Amino acid sequence: MKYKDSGVDIDAAQAALRRTRDAIRSTWGERVASDVGNFGGLFRMPDGSHLVSSIDGVGTKIKVALAAGRVGGVGADIVHHCVDDILVQGATPLFFLDYFAAGTLRGDHFTSVVERMAQACRENGCALIGGETAEMPGVYHGEDFDIAGCIVGQVGSDELITGEAIREGMELWGWASTGLHTNGFSLARRVLLEGDDPLALDRDPGPLGQSLAEALLAVHRSYLKPVQQLRAQCRIAGLCHITGGGFYDNIPRVLPEDLAVEIDAASWPVLPIFTVLQERGGIEVEEMRRVFNLGIGMIAVIDGLDSSRLAELDDPPLRIGRVVAQRGDLRVRFLNSHPGLTD
Repeated sequence: MKYKDSGVDIDAAQAALRRTRDAIRSTWGERVASDVGNFGGLFRMPDGSHLVSSIDGVGTKIKVALAAGRVGGVGADIVHHCVDDILVQGATPLFFLDYFAAGTLRGDHFTSVVERMAQACRENGCALIGGETAEMPGVYHGEDFDIAGCIVGQVGSDELITGEAIREGMELWGWASTGLHTNGFSLARRVLLEGDDPLALDRDPGPLGQSLAEALLAVHRSYLKPVQQLRAQCRIAGLCHITGGGFYDNIPRVLPEDLAVEIDAASWPVLPIFTVLQERGGIEVEEMRRVFNLGIGMIAVIDGLDSSRLAELDDPPLRIGRVVAQRGDLRVRFLNSHPGLTD
């Protein structure tokens, strides 16, 4: 099974974005310092610092949350996802705005989601400064709702991370994810919860050690504090948030044109939820790498990290690969097999 079989066509979405690039760029002045496809949009301030902004949603994870009767967590998901997107360029979050849309507003759903948003904002030093609530009967049905979040952060001119400093021979270090985070849920729902033999959300389907709902709804991590701790020890040349598009589509977004990466697939433990997904869906490993994070949610590109100092970090990353010269069209190459996945 492929992501496209669940109704999501990554290639078609990217092609549509390419067709809009000229229209988007036509709105820019000299203070826009990023390009289409960056994780966050950069806007240069008069003092040389940059505002960094991003907007996103949590996709059909909401359908799983509704089915499990545990909707609050998606409020934390959207904040953390947005924090991580602007973190890629080195930004510290300033403020966050949300959008909540439903067919008929259920007060308990709205309250639960916004309270978790507020908690996540407090934990990341970010003000929940505004929002919009919309009731749209006919667009959303039953208890369905959707959320989106917009974040603005700031980074000083000497702290900006662009990826331009990445060089051949630098190492890739990755932090663990908690699960799917907020990506790949249309495929996960198709494989696990639909069809002739759906799994029960309140049961453990085998190796998870927790219910399926707990595994699927594990909250998207914020990597703000681990990254800040690491930056205090060494220079980070690039950061990559593993979101929609997995490893193959996200890592090239931060690499200079003539560089690629080699990743040791055996250097971290693949989370059990991905093993269950692959086995039940018969999903090829290449598709798994393009759709899911497989247990790594944020990657730092570093030159000269003193590994003896990792013990000083509260959440040290794992060394997972290195930067190499690009040969051919392939920019992300995996070495070895993933523990728990079938090649």
